[in-house]
Amino acid sequence: MNAPPRVVTIGETFSTTLSLEAESIKSFATLVNDLNPLHHDDAYAAQSRFGGLIASGTQPTAHFMALLATHYSTCAQPLGLEFDIKLKKAVHSGDTLTMTWRVVGAFWKASLNGDLTQLEGGVVNQRGETILIGKSTILVMPKPAAKEGDA
Repeated sequence: MNAPPRVVTIGETFSTTLSLEAESIKSFATLVNDLNPLHHDDAYAAQSRFGGLIASGTQPTAHFMALLATHYSTCAQPLGLEFDIKLKKAVHSGDTLTMTWRVVGAFWKASLNGDLTQLEGGVVNQRGETILIGKSTILVMPKPAAKEGDA
């Protein structure tokens, strides 16, 4: 059986931006049960080496990972398989992040009915500082054909 038309394009790059304000940082850290006072207590954080509230590392990481699903779900069925993320710099309250992924490889895997897709990317803040870098392998499957009667 031949592979269906590719959804993934090697070299494709996509990105989005995200601003993280204090309330977002506090509520996300609470949601993921990260009780470090650097993410909740303005006075404590102000006295720290960071000089103010910082985001839990899980927050920019989660948004970075989710960008893959958001991007590919518009035209395919993506499934995250593997992520390797390195945190490089703290995200401060008020930072605006630009998250970018680039497809560096893909091959059709018939047994999974999709492209095994390798990506590399990173997140930078508004000052151009690297916040995190990452690699990922995802499966990108074609969307199933719509059944008769489906809208």
